[in-house]
Amino acid sequence: MAGPMKLMALQLLLWHSALWPVQEASPLDPASSLPQSFLLKCLEQVRKIQSDSAALQEKLCATYKLCHPEELVLLGHFLGIPRTPLSGCPSQTLQLAGCLSQLHSGLFLYHGLLQALAGISPELAPTVDMLQLDVADFATTIWQQMEDLGVAPALQPTQGTMPTFTSAFQRRAGGVLVISHLQSFLKLAYRVLRYLAQP
Repeated sequence: MAGPMKLMALQLLLWHSALWPVQEASPLDPASSLPQSFLLKCLEQVRKIQSDSAALQEKLCATYKLCHPEELVLLGHFLGIPRTPLSGCPSQTLQLAGCLSQLHSGLFLYHGLLQALAGISPELAPTVDMLQLDVADFATTIWQQMEDLGVAPALQPTQGTMPTFTSAFQRRAGGVLVISHLQSFLKLAYRVLRYLAQP
């Protein structure tokens, strides 16, 4: 069933291509689909980031007793830590170009949020740096695929306003929230990629 669903999603995408200014150069062929090598690479990158982020979360919990993201939600609102949706990706309403664009935008956002955590603590800095590199690599993989499909915008996105942490506690608490949001985002991304990778 997944094959016809994907084909139908791609046909819908083609019909609506006029609404996507970035697609004017080369609209997607309805019979085309994402290369399996790209999807497998993405799944591998998601698993790596999930592993790195879980390690960071464990350290924040063990070292600073910041173990419950839900307790920090109000602080997250106060600090202005954004979340990013993947509304273009559910299998029932999948829009390939929109989904890839949302994946890339989300990764770009989390890369900026991880950058804002710089100076979190000497023992956590290497894990944050590694996570930042992995997120940047994954974003690049998505962007290259968008370029291959001819659906990449003319300009790379620019980073919006990032939260400013004024104390060590805010930075660590912000770290817990950023990691929690990132893990939710990755869980959904992984489901989408698995769906697309089905034969």
